[in-house]
Amino acid sequence: MHSVDKTALCRAIEARREDVTSLLCDLIRIPSTVGNEAPVAELLHARLQGVADDAEFVPVTDAIRQDPDFSYPVRDLVYGDRPNVWAVKRGAGGGRSLLLNTHMDVVPPSSMQKRPYDPQVEDGIVFGRGACDAKGQLVTAWALLAVLSDLGLRPGGDITVHYVIEEEVGGNGTLAMVRRGDIADAAIVLEPSDFVILPQIRGAVWFETTVYGQSGHSGKPGGTVSALLKSVEVIEAFTEYHARCLAESRGKYPLFDGFENPAPLTVGQLEAGDWPAQAPQKAVLKGVLGILPDRTKEQVMEEMNQALRQSGDAWLAEHFEMDFTYRHDASVIDPDHPLVQALSAACAAAGRQAAVSAMTASCDAWLYNNQLGIPTVVFGPGSLGVAHSNQEQIAVDDILEATGILAGFVADWCGLQ
Repeated sequence: MHSVDKTALCRAIEARREDVTSLLCDLIRIPSTVGNEAPVAELLHARLQGVADDAEFVPVTDAIRQDPDFSYPVRDLVYGDRPNVWAVKRGAGGGRSLLLNTHMDVVPPSSMQKRPYDPQVEDGIVFGRGACDAKGQLVTAWALLAVLSDLGLRPGGDITVHYVIEEEVGGNGTLAMVRRGDIADAAIVLEPSDFVILPQIRGAVWFETTVYGQSGHSGKPGGTVSALLKSVEVIEAFTEYHARCLAESRGKYPLFDGFENPAPLTVGQLEAGDWPAQAPQKAVLKGVLGILPDRTKEQVMEEMNQALRQSGDAWLAEHFEMDFTYRHDASVIDPDHPLVQALSAACAAAGRQAAVSAMTASCDAWLYNNQLGIPTVVFGPGSLGVAHSNQEQIAVDDILEATGILAGFVADWCGLQ
């Protein structure tokens, strides 16, 4: 086994610049919002021919709905015609294996995003929906396999790639792949991290709280209970609970302590009422609460229920229902884990200062780390600061740099022959 010849690697990566740009633009042209990922899967499957040793469609069927970790923020999704894509570069033996994961779905266009699916290339920067989250990551994984093939290099251990559906709504695509039981010595979930290595990733629950009141005319004081006003008390109770969780977590996980609010509470929707002069009978509020590693999703769901039952409001305690539509635990490995050290060394060798931090958003990493026991980090080119925005973008140079870093990592972690 040997290390990568840097000069040859740089030449091979540069030779793929046009292909990388073209593939990224082709992917952006496909409006692969949740439920519409199939054309992306077909394109990637076709482009993997010749750079992977094998590439397969992996169907995701309605059976996934029965899984206890199934997430359902979008309830009317249809399964059966939106497969994941699995690919492998088989190892020659004697090295550790690696699994790469990233997602094919994108969020809907932002307001004032005039041409979300018409990629614009300006000075080597590609603009468009999904450019960095995560179509640039799809291309990065593809480029790694392509460059290794171009150089005639084979890893010592297998490199497996999971291209998945539905990351943006809870990770059902990755859940389906995890239930297949692929095993590896390490996993890298490719997300826009600005090349920061993220070995600790917060979890989250998406909640839907329905509050019931007693409707009636506005001219009948004392005879009504406004579900809308009670929902304000729900927000206050959750705000107090969130503050307690944050305070109790301090000092336990130093990577998260660098952030003022590493696991935010967000109430994004509130619906109530049929008429301005009528106390609402029902109010529904929806939001997300981040989870830090000192609590599990099961604990948080129970404690959120307790926060309302023990709020001090007798009416509220008996007149609410809770549903949790997205449930992720935090994912944690030690910042000094060999995976982090090897990826840090690959960054440094490529001239990129290696930074290690915590991820204050949730993603699919916990499924590999917590359920399959595969040490997992999040890493990738592009900035989370422009993801989901009307200025979503990624630099082609960053994709190529990430490809080089991953090739250097593979040389160390898997070995190359």
